[in-house]
Amino acid sequence: MTKKFLKDSLLWGFVLWFIGYVLGFVFFALVPATVIGWYVMPFGIIITLFVAFKFIKSTSWPYCLKVGVIWTILAMILDYIFIVQLLNSTSYYKLDVYVYYGLTLVLPVVVGWYKRIGATNDRS
Repeated sequence: MTKKFLKDSLLWGFVLWFIGYVLGFVFFALVPATVIGWYVMPFGIIITLFVAFKFIKSTSWPYCLKVGVIWTILAMILDYIFIVQLLNSTSYYKLDVYVYYGLTLVLPVVVGWYKRIGATNDRS
């Protein structure tokens, strides 16, 4: 594993998870607990797209898929430790969480594909 891959996958995966975690606490004070995820998600999507476009330089489908897989596994592990276990959340896993995990996996792949299409069009 290269230093770049570790940064793209582990560092950015943790940073994105942590931003969502903090936003969850912010929204906890503002909206009912049952809908926090739906309020955090638009911000998470925008921030994830920003990171994927700005900092993940690869357009390789396998690379972007590996980044997405690691981001998703990291999110699942950290959610379990710091939300389910630490906060003793018995009802954390609902539709919003599954959508969030799916987007965490798919967004870096879609951005990599989009960049690759753009790079191909630039060469034409």
